Amino acid sequence: MTDSKAVRGPRDDRSEGRTSIPTFYRQVVAELRKVVWPTQEQLVTYFAVVMVFVLVMMAIVAGLDLGFGKLAFEVFTGRSSE
Repeated sequence: MTDSKAVRGPRDDRSEGRTSIPTFYRQVVAELRKVVWPTQEQLVTYFAVVMVFVLVMMAIVAGLDLGFGKLAFEVFTGRSSE
């Protein structure tokens, strides 16, 4: 017996074995039929939004990398102001 305070549900009392491969396949197909697939227009819109977001994030990371690189170069080159 475990020290768990969780309430046992109906699934905990089942002693069934594994699902057979054909049953699993039928269940997967049944679940995929429930999926609402996007139209081609929605897909193109989603693709464009994702690409713009990725490009903006790349620009931000590249800018930070360039800025921190120049800052590190200035700090570690040890230039004197004479």
